[in-house]
Amino acid sequence: MTNKPLMDAHVRDKIIADPEVILEDQDLMNALVAANEQSMGTNIVDLRGIAMERLTSRLDRLEDTHRSVIAAAYENLAGTNQIHRAVLRLLDATKFDDFLHDLSHDVADALRVDVVRLVLETETSDDDPAIKKMGDALSVCEKGFTDAYVTRGRDIPVRQVTLRQTRTDGEEIYGDKADYIRSEACLKLDFGEGRLPGMLLLGSEDPHLFTPQQGTDLMTFFAGVFERAMRQWLG
Repeated sequence: MTNKPLMDAHVRDKIIADPEVILEDQDLMNALVAANEQSMGTNIVDLRGIAMERLTSRLDRLEDTHRSVIAAAYENLAGTNQIHRAVLRLLDATKFDDFLHDLSHDVADALRVDVVRLVLETETSDDDPAIKKMGDALSVCEKGFTDAYVTRGRDIPVRQVTLRQTRTDGEEIYGDKADYIRSEACLKLDFGEGRLPGMLLLGSEDPHLFTPQQGTDLMTFFAGVFERAMRQWLG
């Protein structure tokens, strides 16, 4: 044994002045624990060290969970703010032409999607010139189109909100942008008794923006607001 310090005097003085620095450094603590185990030999089991290792592992898992929860909370808050901005923009329109224009511009920007399309079902021809003047935001399709589009011909229930990845299935809706759409949100719209249903399509070039694993609460709320806004225009 010797009283002569074996480490740098500056480092030694700093540790003595603030020993908590060591306790807060996980890598350094692991190194000290490992050195202590080596000094005890191979025939001694350090139960305290094992317990510390397990507690450290559990703490790491808790911290990972904590970070995931915080990230999810921020993401949900950001999504809520987007929906709120889109809803307020919808309510600003005083004419249906403005409503459709805002839908494909300001609302699309607020929701951070590349394309917004409103689909209305009809039992008559869609060759009405007045409809074509309303722009690309509005598409008029035959009766039953909404359910067929959402289910893709499969015998499955039609939910109000369907989030999915897609590839060029909506050429008749997205037009020349269909080749770039990689995910979409399909919002089925109920305009009230005696009226055919409709659909609001939100298309994105990002394949991960809309996926089946995501929650639909915010989109369900937006669909409900949009239905009510549309009813006033439909009379």
